[in-house]
Amino acid sequence: MALSSLTPADHANQPITALHVKSFHDACLALASWPKVAVEFAEADVWRWVATNHRNNCLLWDEEDLARRTRATDADITANKRAIDGYNQARNDATERVDEFLLLSLGLIDAATASSDQPVANVSATARLNSETAGSIMDRMSIMSLKIKAMTAQTERTDVDAAHRYSSALKLQRLHEQRNDLGACLDQLLADSRAGVAYFKVYRQFKMYNDPRFNPVLVAELAAAKTQQQARSAQQ
Repeated sequence: MALSSLTPADHANQPITALHVKSFHDACLALASWPKVAVEFAEADVWRWVATNHRNNCLLWDEEDLARRTRATDADITANKRAIDGYNQARNDATERVDEFLLLSLGLIDAATASSDQPVANVSATARLNSETAGSIMDRMSIMSLKIKAMTAQTERTDVDAAHRYSSALKLQRLHEQRNDLGACLDQLLADSRAGVAYFKVYRQFKMYNDPRFNPVLVAELAAAKTQQQARSAQQ
């Protein structure tokens, strides 16, 4: 079956390659129900997390557009910001899960620590460390697919002049080139990792702004709330 004819669900248990990743991203974007309705995969399938990453990138993209409205209320923009934070956290969490799955399949991570904050690499002393993970490359490819879809729409507009469409076509060509380059880097990294000459790590993003234990403003709010509660209790 040609990759172009695969539905998102057809990618289940397929190997992670640049062609499959590009095909999956584009197939999802072609669905009328996407991204509101998720594409389901088995728990043990790495595509579950590729899909989760892509879906949250798409939801994030839509929310970012809404956040730039000039005639929305402050409450609307606040809601957009809250949603953006949530989608961004979920997107990064999914990227890390992709890396966990791939490293486990490659035998390059200690299974007992793979899901912890301090995962332990299991690699040759001579293998080179790649600064970018396979998951982060796929995350960037997901965003590129969104840019390609949006720029393609610009080349098809009838309410603009030919110069706009021509300029958009040149940009679109460059976007395709960038995604293809990212895909080549993904394939090379995975090939080198299988050969034992390269590896990557699971890096925890530790996004402290979403965590009330670490964000200093949220810590202060919680402390103030506790003080107020204690004051009310003392008055009763």
